[in-house]
Amino acid sequence: MIPALMPTYNRADLAFERGEGAWLWTADGRRFLDFGAGIATASLGHAHPHLVQAIAEQAARVMHTSNLYRIPQAEKLAARLVETSFADSVFFCNSGAEANEGMIKAVRKYHAENGHPERFVTICFEGAFHGRTLATLAATGNEKYLAGFGPPVQGFKHIPFGNMNALRDAIDGSTAAVMIEPIQGEGGVRPAPLDVLRQIRAACDEFGVLLALDEVQTGMGRTGKLWAYEWAGIEPDVMSSAKGIGGGFPLGAILAKEKVAKYLKAGTHGSTFGGNPLACAAGNAVLDVILAPGFLEQVERVGRYLWDGLQKLASRHPKLVEGVQGMGLLVGLKLRPEVANGDLQNAAAAEGLLTVAAGMNVLRFAPPLIITEAEVDAALGLLERACLCVAPQGTPANGLPGGEKAAAQ
Repeated sequence: MIPALMPTYNRADLAFERGEGAWLWTADGRRFLDFGAGIATASLGHAHPHLVQAIAEQAARVMHTSNLYRIPQAEKLAARLVETSFADSVFFCNSGAEANEGMIKAVRKYHAENGHPERFVTICFEGAFHGRTLATLAATGNEKYLAGFGPPVQGFKHIPFGNMNALRDAIDGSTAAVMIEPIQGEGGVRPAPLDVLRQIRAACDEFGVLLALDEVQTGMGRTGKLWAYEWAGIEPDVMSSAKGIGGGFPLGAILAKEKVAKYLKAGTHGSTFGGNPLACAAGNAVLDVILAPGFLEQVERVGRYLWDGLQKLASRHPKLVEGVQGMGLLVGLKLRPEVANGDLQNAAAAEGLLTVAAGMNVLRFAPPLIITEAEVDAALGLLERACLCVAPQGTPANGLPGGEKAAAQ
């Protein structure tokens, strides 16, 4: 018999009743160090006092009125995002998939309004993940995710990640935009080389194509700058954001230059919940913390510390680990083919460390941005023990339920 909660996920048999900072506890008292942060979403960790207070105070006043009326909290958050990014205007929604869906609509609308409705194709990259709606599934291009949902939505081409020759060959009179994640998260924590991002920007300018960045996972300080595109010294024309923007509260955003945003006029796009007072109170609270003096420098410093620690761990386990990849506090261990990332993920959970599997047999680490070097040391110690418990064939050497060892310490 099917369960009441639709079985669309392969969930671990863990349920958490409370959290504090980078730690989570189950009802029976087991403690876990959270280096997944709800898939890079709990940017301020769990129960952050400023975020909790902002949500509670706003919930006690008004949670939702709809976009039939002005929403001062959204106006404030949009102004702050404009001030701290390339963008001139912001649209709020509820998730990364919605932000990407809206971004795809925006680039098509831009060309149609400029007399070129035939320019509706978005060039995407192999290994991408842009969401689970029909259009973002087509943008992702993964056959496993597309299977069973009918003909894919038209208007997407896929080329090898970061291949500039393939990109220039793919651009033609139907091309509307190039859409790329600065770091592929689900696709294996693979960063696009900064020079490749610069070359993509130049090619878009040369051919009159829009650059659309998917910063759903890399934005909001995840790489040590507020936006990952800043590392390359470029600006997109339009960009999506979600995950960490609300610190765990559902919130997404499309950020755009005026030349794009001005065509999303009344009636062209919308969202019932998007940008409501409660969501934007959360978004403003997250920005309060991330934009505080020294915060992003701390993220960058701790990110380098984590990177160095993972490099040393990789050198101690050459039969398990091929290398380390990523940037800031979005990094991954690339495992050898003989070792399944799911097995190491399970072994780490058995030691009390939560991680997230990614594509290309990578184990992903995306801890809260408030993580300390001491907590990185603790995570590396738990991961070391997990590596010792995984045989080269990928078979865990123990069968302990998750977190029992950590709770026993």
